[in-house]
Amino acid sequence: MDQTIQISGLSKSYAGKNVIDHLSISVAAGEVYGLLGANGAGKSTTIECVLGTRGADSGIVRILGVGPQKKRKQLFEQVGVQFQEANYPDKIKVKELCEETACLYKTPADYVQLLDRFGLIEKKGAFISELSGGQKQKLFIVLALIPDPKVVFLDELTTGLDPKARRSVWKSLLELKAQGLTIFLTSHYMDEVEVLCDRIGILKAGKLIFTGTVREAMEQSACSKFEDAYLWFSGEEADDE
Repeated sequence: MDQTIQISGLSKSYAGKNVIDHLSISVAAGEVYGLLGANGAGKSTTIECVLGTRGADSGIVRILGVGPQKKRKQLFEQVGVQFQEANYPDKIKVKELCEETACLYKTPADYVQLLDRFGLIEKKGAFISELSGGQKQKLFIVLALIPDPKVVFLDELTTGLDPKARRSVWKSLLELKAQGLTIFLTSHYMDEVEVLCDRIGILKAGKLIFTGTVREAMEQSACSKFEDAYLWFSGEEADDE
């Protein structure tokens, strides 16, 4: 199976402290891979280094066979990104932001269809400032999908969404996966990870301490619930005591 994302020996440090420590991950075409870990474990930094928006100290990254630093324009015609914190002008309308984003790509997806799929079609003429936190989050996912990408990076994709909206987003992403989309995501919601992810990696202090399926994580930790298995690997439960 073709590897859409290949990460080998990726490292990044700040002030002598390793934030990412020799990380190696491969993600196959059409796979959903979840990178998990406590706040500060290195998840967002990993995504930034993989995308080339932050320089890594060492390591090799290939997305669709291309290095993100050298062929950025070619790569980002095929890659969608939703960052955890995105800032857009309040006084721009949803449809205007979608149109501006679509103009950046040769063959963009139909943003009206995407707004409809994610329950935002009625907000097409609304200003960004009029959207709720959850609606903004869904809009950021729509913007990441406008390039009609082969691979998409989603950082804490359903933060701020109510349970019904989260399940709706999951359904849409699974439909896109069935069409061949590769998804690399981070999440703090273990039920979300169980529904969406084919494989996961658990980060602790920048090191990958587990990689495999949800079931394998439960088996290795001897836990009957995935959330307990995650806490066992990450050490968060012990840290709280």
